[in-house]
Amino acid sequence: RLGILFRHAAAIEQLKQVKTIIFDKTGTLTEGKPKVTDILSDDPETTLLLAASVEQDSEHPLSRAVVTEAKEKGLALLPTKQFQAWVGKGIEAFVQDKLIRIGNPSLMTEATIQLTKKQEEQLAMLSDQGKTPLLVAQEQQLIGIIAVADTLRKETVAAIEELKELNIKTIMLTGDNERTAKAIALKAGVDSYLAQQLPEQKEQAIADFAKQGMVAMVGDGINDAPALAKADVGIAVGSATDVARETADVVLVRNNLRDVTKAYQLSKATMRNIYQNLFWAFFYNTLGIPLATGVFTLFGGPQLSPMFAAFAMSMSSVCVVLNALRLNRFK
Repeated sequence: RLGILFRHAAAIEQLKQVKTIIFDKTGTLTEGKPKVTDILSDDPETTLLLAASVEQDSEHPLSRAVVTEAKEKGLALLPTKQFQAWVGKGIEAFVQDKLIRIGNPSLMTEATIQLTKKQEEQLAMLSDQGKTPLLVAQEQQLIGIIAVADTLRKETVAAIEELKELNIKTIMLTGDNERTAKAIALKAGVDSYLAQQLPEQKEQAIADFAKQGMVAMVGDGINDAPALAKADVGIAVGSATDVARETADVVLVRNNLRDVTKAYQLSKATMRNIYQNLFWAFFYNTLGIPLATGVFTLFGGPQLSPMFAAFAMSMSSVCVVLNALRLNRFK
């Protein structure tokens, strides 16, 4: 009814104890539908064509954004050879017998490709605007920068505020550079962030935070699966890949980030209800069993008839069930 699926009972108990919730950026805090916003180059059309030709072989959201932009401008993509992807850094392939690389500054540094002072300033400017800059190089020359932006989900800020009111620490993990990550983190309102995180680094970050207390991870992509598995509670949003859904302990079916708060509050309400029922059953039986067996008659006290004892036992079960049914009123 609430669109929250707990895949196993332990997740309900563990989520109640969480003190830190870590969010992936792309597709979780953001819409996951990035668009090209800028093409900074002496020849923007050629830069876009070469980049899109290489990106057509990738399933990454940023790659799809570049390919979509090229197709909308009517560009006919060129065939590629020897495509290769570097996780968390970028991709490369041969186009018209020339090696084209698209990625972040780390990829360019490894390839010993130098940026001019102007290009470094452009890179900083785009990052400060919360955009993800993709550097495009042909052989050993940087020919342009393509900026891609992904807007925050409309409910992101409200969801983060709700968690803060519950005294839960919020952290963002992203593969973006420091400047871009900082800009997005400020907009989202998270307590802190970690930038330039590769999938294996995200997993290690989860392990480090887990040393300080119970941790939940919210993600949606294949790259998030290791981190979701590493967290005490993995939460997949509705738009998540099949791999992320299978790995997660909790699935938000309605694809609404505010359901993270609801899932947390529901886990607390459920555990509180369980504790109430356990206390009631213990108290009821502690009093009822001696009455039914006639222990109190030894001290001049009452004794229950077998019929009344059976009725009282049934009422005990009814009370527990009725208390449990109160969870149906949870909103």
